[in-house]
Amino acid sequence: MDDEEQLHPTNRERKLKPFVSALGLDVGRARIGVAGCDGTGLIATGLTTIECKSFNSVVAQLKMIIQERQVQVLVVGLPYSMNGSLGFQAKQVQKFAQRLAQTLQLPLEYMDERLTSFQAEQLLQAENCSPSRNKGLIDRKAASLILQQWLDERRPKQSFAPSSQVL
Repeated sequence: MDDEEQLHPTNRERKLKPFVSALGLDVGRARIGVAGCDGTGLIATGLTTIECKSFNSVVAQLKMIIQERQVQVLVVGLPYSMNGSLGFQAKQVQKFAQRLAQTLQLPLEYMDERLTSFQAEQLLQAENCSPSRNKGLIDRKAASLILQQWLDERRPKQSFAPSSQVL
């Protein structure tokens, strides 16, 4: 197989490995962090941060990303309270996400996003970036953590059972 064939899988290979295109969203009052995944569904990466000026402006920006990436599902982080209950903010996110999914005509799934923004800040600090100066980057990283968790949970578990036992 030459290099060109390795870079561009054939239609037969695509049928063997299902194409996955999900969009992860970290919904906040001022901004929405957006993450996407590679077509294999293995790796999530931050794409952009959308300023929440109006519902219509958010929809317009997401429509472009959805069309470009052939998105099949929205994965939205749900900010549960530390005790596992749905507080006021989580209910607001649900309302927004349901309206968004309906408008974009995409299925919607939720992921527990507790501590993802904190984790994102920790990652930035480890890279010597100031979290207070990089709010949009925190939102993107949080969205990628949410999406990565979703991807990891739906990946089939592989068992590594030995073919023969050694005594």
